[in-house]
Amino acid sequence: MIMSHHAAVTAIGSSVPERILDNKALEQMIDTSDEWIVQRTGIKERRIASEDQFTSHLCANAVAHMMKQYNKEVRDCDFIIACTHTPDLPFPMVSSMLQSRFGIEQAGAMDLNATCAGFVYGLHLADTMIRSGMHRKILVVAGDTMSKITDYTDRTTCILFGDGAGAALVERQPESGFLGYHFDTDGNGGSLVYRTGLAKNLNGNPLKDSGLFVQNGREVYKWAVTTVPAGMRKVAENSGLELEDVDWFIPHSANLRMIESICEKSGFPMDRTLYSLVHYGNTSAATIPLAWDQAVRDGKIKPGDRVMLYGFGGGLVQAGLLIRWGGLPVKFAK
Repeated sequence: MIMSHHAAVTAIGSSVPERILDNKALEQMIDTSDEWIVQRTGIKERRIASEDQFTSHLCANAVAHMMKQYNKEVRDCDFIIACTHTPDLPFPMVSSMLQSRFGIEQAGAMDLNATCAGFVYGLHLADTMIRSGMHRKILVVAGDTMSKITDYTDRTTCILFGDGAGAALVERQPESGFLGYHFDTDGNGGSLVYRTGLAKNLNGNPLKDSGLFVQNGREVYKWAVTTVPAGMRKVAENSGLELEDVDWFIPHSANLRMIESICEKSGFPMDRTLYSLVHYGNTSAATIPLAWDQAVRDGKIKPGDRVMLYGFGGGLVQAGLLIRWGGLPVKFAK
């Protein structure tokens, strides 16, 4: 007898730092204006981690928030996946720090770097691990402290980024909450958005060796609005559905104008599209769980809704999942 295993997301949580950096404050730092930023990005403010606050701290806060909202326990998780490209340290890993923080025993731990698509990658990996029959309950966290790698002399990029984290539980369930997926990679575009590390060149081309985030915004924008709409349709097709069967769309919150263009090209309505950038900016791997958690707390996303998550970013990578939300309606903690 062949035993089948299914997985679903059963809880979601999020966390952001207390400090707010609004557009008026940025006007005092660089040559920009609130009107210019809102017109081009839709961002009004972002949250900034304190000097001694790092990705592991934000992720731990997101896990604690999730546990409180859903009355869930994580000590019995058998694997931890932390999705980030701004870990506190190269190692030990953020995932192992979370293992220690929450007293999770006999669990595997790994950090996953798929930049702004990290959360979607983490959920997909958790689904496949549970469907294999080898795991039962997996903690997936996603967080980045973008402020620590942002060049605040670059007026084209520093207006975009903020810090935040999200957390989700993926558990073995009687029915699958994962309906379909689509992944794509274009390594030829790697030099369009990067941060230098040990190597100072890519494919023989020199890189700006600052250790900070570097992006060709115009080209990344063109890539996203050209490829993501087709990817959305493939996610729906691989789920045996049409795009209009999707209840909610949660893309990576890179730029509101980019999201509007993606929706226009795909035909998906903006009034069923969720994003977190207005008050949090681009938090990289955290943008999707921040928007998801808020929408559940606001009563928009309800149990049974089909939610398309779509991340895209450095690599160049993109990842889409169609998920049936399985969290129980609860009285949310403030």
